[in-house]
Amino acid sequence: MAQTLPPADVAIVGVGAVGGVAALPLARAGLVVVGLEAGPWLGPRDFAPDELRNNVRGWPQSAQKANREVPTHRPNASAPYSPRRAIHPMMNAVGGTSLHYWGQSWRLNPWDFRVVSETTRRYGASRIPPGSTVEDWPFGLDELEPYYDNVEREVGISGQAGNIDGTIDPRGNIFEGPRSRSYPMPPLRGSGFTEHMADAARGLGWHPFPGPAAITSEAYDGRPGCVFHGFCSRGGCHVDAKSSTAVSTIPKAQETGDFNILTHAHVTRIEVDDDGRATGVTFIRDGQEYFQPARAVLLASYTYENVRTLLLSTSDAYPRGLANNHGQVGRHYFSHATGAGVTALFPFELNNWYGAAAQGVAVDDWADDNFDHAGVDFIGGGNLWIYTERRPIAAARMDTFGRAPRWGSEWKAFIRENADRWTNTYIQKTTLPYEDNYLDLDPEVTDPLGFPVCRITADFKDNERRIAAFMQERMVEWFTAAGAIDTIRLGLGTMGPSTHAYGGTRMGDDPDTNVVDRWGFSHEAGNLGVLGASVMGTSGARNPTLTAQALAWRTAEHLVRNWRTIGEV
Repeated sequence: MAQTLPPADVAIVGVGAVGGVAALPLARAGLVVVGLEAGPWLGPRDFAPDELRNNVRGWPQSAQKANREVPTHRPNASAPYSPRRAIHPMMNAVGGTSLHYWGQSWRLNPWDFRVVSETTRRYGASRIPPGSTVEDWPFGLDELEPYYDNVEREVGISGQAGNIDGTIDPRGNIFEGPRSRSYPMPPLRGSGFTEHMADAARGLGWHPFPGPAAITSEAYDGRPGCVFHGFCSRGGCHVDAKSSTAVSTIPKAQETGDFNILTHAHVTRIEVDDDGRATGVTFIRDGQEYFQPARAVLLASYTYENVRTLLLSTSDAYPRGLANNHGQVGRHYFSHATGAGVTALFPFELNNWYGAAAQGVAVDDWADDNFDHAGVDFIGGGNLWIYTERRPIAAARMDTFGRAPRWGSEWKAFIRENADRWTNTYIQKTTLPYEDNYLDLDPEVTDPLGFPVCRITADFKDNERRIAAFMQERMVEWFTAAGAIDTIRLGLGTMGPSTHAYGGTRMGDDPDTNVVDRWGFSHEAGNLGVLGASVMGTSGARNPTLTAQALAWRTAEHLVRNWRTIGEV
């Protein structure tokens, strides 16, 4: 029998990138908040620069719950399953994946909020890809901008603004939407290679700029500036320069005295009363079942777990899963097309050892609707990114470009000569939701507790494949202009588990096509909020973190303003 804990005003399921942000405005308002986190607290000793442990073995020190419930994947409902990943791309710990992600912290552009209306206005309604369920967001960038600004300051984001209230600064992204003020810190420093690539882009008539990063470029908020030690990608920061929520918003929320975190809390379901309102959260900790009562629940456990938790939370009020009486939980799913990169070989050393993956140069000329799509057969586009991070194991895995075998003494000699003469690119591309891409519960595969894991049924469509081919052409053009002597175009990959997973609990005004309203609260269970990229209806050419965090702040602030109608009914 579950042990009932003292009641809270708000229970947050998942204290990661978004749950760790939402806690701050709630606690500052005096609400009693309990965070339920499946992982532990991690600290500097857990963040040693260890490529084998971090990048190959997937942080075994944190006893990953996620690695025991990796979603399954199939391209479509009649296809066989793809090989299942051994390591989940996400992780469990206080701070979540904000501990080990690259730290790129992008805002969406105005077009991303108005894909349907802007595409129709400029090119006609027929340009929306067949089968896509894409909708305009219920609001635009102007409404989310203040929350972007809040997060950039409270978390600590470095960057170079390109558009402050309509004034364009060519040192930044000239295509970005208007922002009210500059970043709280200057951008991370460049390197000789990123400056060389920026010069090549300008020679093509493009507009390169340093990208925004959740990494301190100088001392900020009691934390030191980045030391560029080279283990940001799936690695924690031992000097606290990476602006994870574990070292930014979470400590500030705890300082209020109204935010408490329960670690190693494996949430199994959200409970409801006879009227269908959330009453709290059931979780397992050290083999004991507990019930955390709460007047409001915020589900912040990432896209796959958000959907899985709702579908597992069946009741008389919600026989198909919590907030799913309209059958929308799991629908409108998509993951970012971050594959289809390009690898290049140069005739000179690049001096790319170590550094940070968020330390680089971007080109947005081909993102979103920044260029005329009349002559192409897709909508959307991509962001080109060149960065500096390189570590020994990753370097030794380089392609030989057909110039040497993949093993033996000739391979070793090739690696010794060329390990610092190659690089790859990271191209984030628009992905849209489609009717036959969705999430549900796997009918056979379970986690160690016997609960079904999440199942992904999804594949990239023609629009995304055409974007990928187009962006690879632009990247080859850029590398060639910079002096590359050979390039290899990589495959697009699958829509299996991704760190850039969207949809499944989409936000919108229409309850027939969306799970949550414009404030992030369930259309069906009014005191249940959902946080994270699962509420996003479009991706843009961006990773979701900063947008998801801005939405989380907005949802929390709405809960505070409307506590009497949401939390006290």
